[in-house]
Amino acid sequence: MFRVMIRDNMSPVAREILEATGRISVVVDNDKTTNAPEALAGILKDFDGIAVRSGTKITKAVLDQAENLKIVGRAGIGVDNIDVDAATARGVVVMNAPGGNTAATAEHTISMMLALARNIPRATASIKDGKWLKKELVGVEIAGKTLGIVGLGRVGRIVADLAMGLRMKVIAADPYISKDAADRLNVGLVPLDALFARSDFISLHVPKLKETINMINHAALSKMKPGVRIINCSRGEVIALDDLNDAIEAGHVGGAALDVFPNEPPDPGLKILKNPRVVLSPHLGASTGEAQENVARMIAEQMVAYLIDGVIANAVNFPAVSMEEMGRLRPYLNLAEKMGSLMGQLIRAPHDIAIQYSGDITSVATRPVTHALLKGLLGAYTDNPINYVNARAIAAAKGIGIHESVTQEESSFSTLIKLKIEKTDETPGEIWGTIFEKKYPRLVRIGDVYMDAIPEGAMIVIQNYDKPGVIGHVGTTLGRHNVNIGRFQLGRRDDKAVCLVNIDSMAERHVLEEIKNHPNIISVRQVDLG
Repeated sequence: MFRVMIRDNMSPVAREILEATGRISVVVDNDKTTNAPEALAGILKDFDGIAVRSGTKITKAVLDQAENLKIVGRAGIGVDNIDVDAATARGVVVMNAPGGNTAATAEHTISMMLALARNIPRATASIKDGKWLKKELVGVEIAGKTLGIVGLGRVGRIVADLAMGLRMKVIAADPYISKDAADRLNVGLVPLDALFARSDFISLHVPKLKETINMINHAALSKMKPGVRIINCSRGEVIALDDLNDAIEAGHVGGAALDVFPNEPPDPGLKILKNPRVVLSPHLGASTGEAQENVARMIAEQMVAYLIDGVIANAVNFPAVSMEEMGRLRPYLNLAEKMGSLMGQLIRAPHDIAIQYSGDITSVATRPVTHALLKGLLGAYTDNPINYVNARAIAAAKGIGIHESVTQEESSFSTLIKLKIEKTDETPGEIWGTIFEKKYPRLVRIGDVYMDAIPEGAMIVIQNYDKPGVIGHVGTTLGRHNVNIGRFQLGRRDDKAVCLVNIDSMAERHVLEEIKNHPNIISVRQVDLG
């Protein structure tokens, strides 16, 4: 039975989905006093997973004590409250729920822009205060104005679509979006400085990165069109608030609408909070009933898929793969892990590796397959836990170079994975694997020898001279020691041969020594492929 903790007043649908499996026990803890890392670390050590929103911080200190933790699920997009690097090092999957609250955030952005353009919050407050400030609160129309969107991701694209529906001209700056992609959205892609100079309204939709922290500062503001209005429903850290307040006070910036802040809740002493030309909301971008249920449902379903079926979807520290594609990848992941494990147990020292993919596998994401292969390989070199998440980082720490390639070369196999250990004199230094009937893993080449072997369980790998008596000797020896043979695969080339023998249980060392004591046998090694 897996144990999962849910925090931060998440929608009850998350608990319902997790418990409906019958294999996951759920604890709901909304006690804010346990949000402190030292407190959370003390109660999380026995849990396999934790689902959070933005209120709980999963720090390195928490992760270091959470020995059983396998997954952190963030019901939302941003993972600023999670130490992703520390989680990756410990092999903990960090998942988010992209798209679940996208529409809500985009709608809030437009709402904030309209409220800012027409001074709606000040108008409301003035009437409640018994005043009628009709002349003082003249607004601006948005039709025909230019909206500059910084960050054309999921939210930015919906904002663009909504803004065009309001008859605005839309331009965007995003270094990760191609001109063709922007053209398909009817959005003009421009450099950031050009966006600053041309926009009447600027909406920010960027993640918190080293490059985006305080990107809206005095220097950036000075490049903007006089009277520009700025809306931020992304991350509070992207605006230097004092610089923005000074620009508004100086009259260069017409106003701002802020849903997010560098620290939440913000320090009440911040000058910008008192500025009458600033519209404020307490991080409400994703705060709709529909959005909160959507992200809770998404993260719960993803956590179930990982804990019970081993399917990783929407992980921020693992190659992005949809749940549908992960289902197609499953046979390849299994094959690659077996291949890596076999090679790691045969070649007992870390080396650079070359991985080549061809055939049907090239139609899916191959990076997760490489992670699976590394997981199997590295398991032979360390007693630390290795999984899909930390495999590549551990390989890098060990100085193992990874050379991946995809080719469309013709082959007699529908799909082919080739793994080669570079710069080694040990043999076999190369193995090939394929999938039969879309689900059955097979080894089809060991070194220079072709064969058809099933990579599973205990196996004895024998390299020998292709001369009479070897097969009989192996079978007789194993039989004499009550080791049952499940399958015997033989391949040969020129004067050499390779035998792969599946056995029901691991053979003892003296049995292997006895097998090796034959003049035509070159080497005998035993591997365990689980």
